[in-house]
Amino acid sequence: MKKISYKMYLIGLVAPIIFLSGCKKDFLEKPPTDRITDASFYKTDEQVLAGTAGLYNKVWFDYNDKASYNIGDFRSGTTFSAYNDRGNVLFNTTAENGENNASYRSFYQVVAQSNLTIININNNAGEGVSPTVKKMAIAEARFMRALAYRYLVMNWGEVPVITNNLEVLTDTSLVRNTVPSIWRFITREMRAAAEDLPATAAQPGRLTKWSAEGMLARFYLARAGVESTGPTGRNQTFLDSAKYYAQDVIANSGLQLLAKYEDLFKYPYDNNKESLFELQWVYQPGQYGAQNSTPAYLNFSPDIANGDGWGGDKGATWWMLSQYEGMQASGDTMIKGRTLDQRLKATYMLPGASYPEITQAMPTGKQKLIFPYVAGDVNFASIKKYVIGKAEDVGGQAAQQNYPNDTYMQRLAELYLIYAEAVLGNNASTTDATALEYFNKVHTRAGLAAYTLTNPATGAATPLTFDVIFKERVLEFAMEGMAWYDLVRLHYYNPQKAYAILNSQDRGFYNITPDVFPNPTQWTIKKTTWATTDRKVNANAGNFRLPIPSAEITQAPNLTRPAVEYP
Repeated sequence: MKKISYKMYLIGLVAPIIFLSGCKKDFLEKPPTDRITDASFYKTDEQVLAGTAGLYNKVWFDYNDKASYNIGDFRSGTTFSAYNDRGNVLFNTTAENGENNASYRSFYQVVAQSNLTIININNNAGEGVSPTVKKMAIAEARFMRALAYRYLVMNWGEVPVITNNLEVLTDTSLVRNTVPSIWRFITREMRAAAEDLPATAAQPGRLTKWSAEGMLARFYLARAGVESTGPTGRNQTFLDSAKYYAQDVIANSGLQLLAKYEDLFKYPYDNNKESLFELQWVYQPGQYGAQNSTPAYLNFSPDIANGDGWGGDKGATWWMLSQYEGMQASGDTMIKGRTLDQRLKATYMLPGASYPEITQAMPTGKQKLIFPYVAGDVNFASIKKYVIGKAEDVGGQAAQQNYPNDTYMQRLAELYLIYAEAVLGNNASTTDATALEYFNKVHTRAGLAAYTLTNPATGAATPLTFDVIFKERVLEFAMEGMAWYDLVRLHYYNPQKAYAILNSQDRGFYNITPDVFPNPTQWTIKKTTWATTDRKVNANAGNFRLPIPSAEITQAPNLTRPAVEYP
């Protein structure tokens, strides 16, 4: 297991993170300087912008590498690994778990680098730095710090809030802060970022006011549950704030949903008109840490990869496949059918599905990918999202564990669904016209008929409910590291419902058989009869939160002390 000193990663990097030239994104390129120090850097707008560039990728690397889907999707039950990462799949993540450690470390690296960036700009920015750029750069750092703490508080609960890493070097009294006070801090930080970020990105891929407002909508929806009085008592003021910020982004940002869902993950999709914020990865031969390594672990086979392709045992869970409209359950052991929901093909690969944008190496040569049918009693609906193919499919911009495609951190589709849930609020259901309109923008983009408030066949009322919106979020954002945090939001105010969802999921082996190959018209999915164990998890109050890594407890025993309010 990779270990790092608690204090070392809280200190972070004193110098700005700088990258080699040749990156595809201009603002990640190395500035024209050889050796720099903090005192001599930050003297021009260009240098200040270069000083925040690393906040967009390298500090997030350990989280993005494997931890993002281990926590966000394996733990939530949308996706599983048959033979690896079983601690997260089976919901028994330990304090020694590698991805638990990697993500905790990565988030505090984001915090540390953000803190030091703010300090360095304030202390060293010269007269050649314009007030506008200085304000924007500090806002970028505050945005990143707030977002990192959002992940920390949702995964580990009470954690220390640190805003000056240099001060903690000799501080032996550092303790954790309470969950509500952390949420107050990060909401305040994100509001400040929204005030100081520009409405139009200074460079493609950089944060804007709308990025911060999108996160504020997300934060307030979660915070409404943090400060609730029970399952039907979410804080109404925060629900209203979530609705307000979601509406402002929807109405005024100029962002639009892409016409086709599958195009969200067809390279090059980076920084498209639906994107609010992405981690900005770059292809850098011979360099490590600024590239996207995740596709290496998702590619189902070396046949479609670049010297990697280690995702053959990863795929949609039985539970996830059962969520798609048209995939009809037959008893408890079989699903049969097809779906008009275009998100299935764009998220997971079923036997016979075609992906002409990806090259597949075959014994007889190369062909456009047709996901193979492996006969037998175990196979997988392998992962498609973030899988972009061989180097030849992306203009030569890929190599082993070195891919150029960005990671979405927030898309406009989420704002539509946040609005709908915020309007629903503490009600059992809603027929609000705008909430339905926004819900249907996401739902119909997937290729499905518009959701209606009455059942066309029976005339029965079918208003929007939490379950309907939650399911839509699962379908829309599967394999984007999102579902776990939706369950954490729910757990804040209704833990029993969160446990019930998790404990109802089947995460076991199955077999998928197409009716014809290729280009099937339907599939039959049967549970593997001999695989009767490890199909369900037992989520409860004792295992819902992630444990703080044991190495950190050893080095900072004050982390076991009771949490206190953050100022």
